[in-house]
Amino acid sequence: MATAGKVIKCRAAVAWEAGKPLSIEEVEVAPPQAMEVRVKILYTALCHTDVYFWEAKGQTPVFPRILGHEAGGIVESVGEGVTELAPGDHVLPVFTGECKECAHCKSEESNLCDLLRINVDRGVMIGDGQSRFTINGKPIFHFVGTSTFSEYTVIHVGCLAKINPDAPLDKVCVLSCGISTGLGATLNVAKPKKGSTVAIFGLGAVGLAAMEGAKMAGASRIIGVDLNPAKYEQAKKFGCTDFVNPKDHTKPVQEVLVEMTNGGVDSAVECTGNINAMISAFECVSDGWGVAVLVGVPHKEAVFKTQPMNFLSEKTLKGTFFGNYKPRTDLPEVVEMYMRKELELEKFITHSVPFSQINTAFDLMFKGEGLRCVMRMEE
Repeated sequence: MATAGKVIKCRAAVAWEAGKPLSIEEVEVAPPQAMEVRVKILYTALCHTDVYFWEAKGQTPVFPRILGHEAGGIVESVGEGVTELAPGDHVLPVFTGECKECAHCKSEESNLCDLLRINVDRGVMIGDGQSRFTINGKPIFHFVGTSTFSEYTVIHVGCLAKINPDAPLDKVCVLSCGISTGLGATLNVAKPKKGSTVAIFGLGAVGLAAMEGAKMAGASRIIGVDLNPAKYEQAKKFGCTDFVNPKDHTKPVQEVLVEMTNGGVDSAVECTGNINAMISAFECVSDGWGVAVLVGVPHKEAVFKTQPMNFLSEKTLKGTFFGNYKPRTDLPEVVEMYMRKELELEKFITHSVPFSQINTAFDLMFKGEGLRCVMRMEE
């Protein structure tokens, strides 16, 4: 492309300070360096993680910053040493990477790449410790290696999944974070058998993706657990057969679920990050074979407490990160599941706005309205 090797000026939504509305600015985006790729973002969605780091209440504030990590785009140019991607390729950026060289990448069981696993405090590129974004020569920091709230961004090649160019980017962009996380937690980690009973704690986008996974696996009973009764109606579209609101019961919700299922559910997937929900998810599974999977990220001071007898009675507790998908190896096949109509994404996308209205997407998330709001870069 004519822009290769040159600085590109484009629009980006900049978070200047914690909790202040993002402002659309003209930024300079430097060319990609070794093992980096410059991507033209076409669609980007808002995920709760973006809001969490924008609020910066519980972690190191890194500002000014370009947030955003759930997106779809097209390769504009590649840096030195990049062989597996070329200009024009369709890609999904991912907040965690796959170098393909480290012990974790070579293991069939792990997706926790030593080089490129998520680092929420780093605001610069891994290669030279510099930012590729500037405004009037002053650096603007990156976010989780992706920074997709910009018309162009620079990303390490290991954090980009090359996908089928026929896949609509305005739909499959949601696979680059939340939907894959929930789906994989069920399909890859809980692995429920056909006809089994599954409980899903937390019915936001990630929880409903976990629920969709249970439905795809052929679970016969899927119990949604949430404090908001309004979530039940929407969850029915994702296979929810029963709904439990812990506030409606005097006894702990795990006891309610064990009674409802005559001994406990076959698997439970926890998608809230609330430590009590995590404990309930583990304690509600059946002894002998029950599996609980933790997806939500708890407060860093949180401590998981349970009786060791729960383990000795052959219950299993597992954790997952990004649904145990390796970004470059596995995501292209998840896109193909959508293309084969085995996975429906449209029902996760409840709102769509032009990029200039990004603060509307933040407002929708604060009000708890809808699941995913996709922003289109073209106005």
